[in-house]
Amino acid sequence: MAVTASKSGSGYARGAGAYARVGVESGVMSASPHQLIVMLFDGALASIRAAKLHMENGNTQEKGKSISKALDIVNNGLRAVLDGEKGGEIAANLDALYDYVARQLLQANLHNDVEKIDEAVRVLDDIGSAWRDIGPQVNGN
Repeated sequence: MAVTASKSGSGYARGAGAYARVGVESGVMSASPHQLIVMLFDGALASIRAAKLHMENGNTQEKGKSISKALDIVNNGLRAVLDGEKGGEIAANLDALYDYVARQLLQANLHNDVEKIDEAVRVLDDIGSAWRDIGPQVNGN
C-alpha cells in the first residue's frame, strides 16, 4: 500500500506532527537545565488544562490521557530532578508539593472534580512562576 501526502490527507498531518516534534526536540536540545524545568512546568500545566476541558466536555478517555501525561511529567520529570542532598529542605518541600499535586490529579480523575484540577494548576503555576522569576539570575542576566 502506497502512502501519499496531500494537504487534506493524513500524510500532511503526520508531516506537520513530525515537524512539530522536531521543533520541540530542537528546543529541548538547545535549552539550559533551567529552561528544561520551565518546559516541564509548561507541559504539565498544558496537560492539566486539557484534562479540565475534556472533563467539562464529558470526554472521559481524553481526560484520563491528559491527566496521565501530567502525572508523568510531575512524577518522572519534576520530582525526578530534585536533589535531596544539594537541595535540602527546599527539595523536600518541592517533593511534598509535587506529591500533593499528583494526589489532587488522581482525585480529580477519579471523581471528575474540577476544583481538584484547579488546585493542581494553582500550585504548579505558583511554583512555575517562581522558577521563571529566578531565570535571569540562573542564566546570568
